[in-house]
Amino acid sequence: MIKKSATKRIIIASIALLILLITYMFPATNGSNNINQSLSYIEPNKTTIYLVDNSNMVARVKTITKENKDTIKKAREIINALIINSQSSKYNPSGFKAIIPEGTKILSISLSENILKINFNEKFLNIDKNNEEKALEALIYSLTEISDIKGIMIFVNNNILEELPNSKTKLPDVLDRKYGINKIYEIDDIKNTSATTIYYLSEFENTKYYTPVTFINNDSEDKIEVIIEKLKSSPINQTNLMSYLASNAELLDYEINENTVSLTFNNYIFEEFSNKDILEEVKYTIGLSIKDNYAVDEVVFNANNEKIANFTLNSLE
Repeated sequence: MIKKSATKRIIIASIALLILLITYMFPATNGSNNINQSLSYIEPNKTTIYLVDNSNMVARVKTITKENKDTIKKAREIINALIINSQSSKYNPSGFKAIIPEGTKILSISLSENILKINFNEKFLNIDKNNEEKALEALIYSLTEISDIKGIMIFVNNNILEELPNSKTKLPDVLDRKYGINKIYEIDDIKNTSATTIYYLSEFENTKYYTPVTFINNDSEDKIEVIIEKLKSSPINQTNLMSYLASNAELLDYEINENTVSLTFNNYIFEEFSNKDILEEVKYTIGLSIKDNYAVDEVVFNANNEKIANFTLNSLE
């Protein structure tokens, strides 16, 4: 009888111990025993790319990419994002379209001396006649956003692309930003022409982005002067392009160094005289325009004999 009672007590003690262990191993989900949980958010890589907007202009926007370091892999992702209905194009921002024909494949790609060689299959030649120049512009400007790439060469089935498929316009072997983008011709004479690319502000569904326009004219002024005068003037007809630079803002002086352009303005460069701040939209349109035409690293803004702002490409990242 005593043996049975002892055995019973041992069993009860064992069960109690087991319950205690379970309680410690699996604490209650409320009260003071809550499990602390932390969630980390990984910001996706965003890459500058040039896509076609609702106004049928090639615009500077951001898309999501996986690769951020290897130049060739990043170039592949960018090209695929430009191909209609490709897997990569689904990450493009709403309201912007890829432009390279559906079914286009990269047969090979290589980089040598800052020139990217891309070999496409024959589907690349199915470019719509109204978009063949825009397709090249989107390719050139998207890929030359990568610092290691200064120009591109396009091949189709191992043959260099010598002319546009529809218009038969002859092409140079190496395509770079001198090709221009969203071109507007203002020429009286085909001789002594000058091309200046200027960035304007655009907006789609409350999202602001920048659109470059290459003006081809017979203007003999320095490109810096052309940029400021164009941004001060009325917006381009029949477009949604905008400039926030005041019409009475004056460029008093400028200096071009090896990697920097320094600009000196009168007080109308400020949003308000009292706080002496430059609108971000003014800084970016001028900064992007100058960097595109002069290939410098920095644009410095001055007024009243002092530095008031600066612009680098990192400003937009």
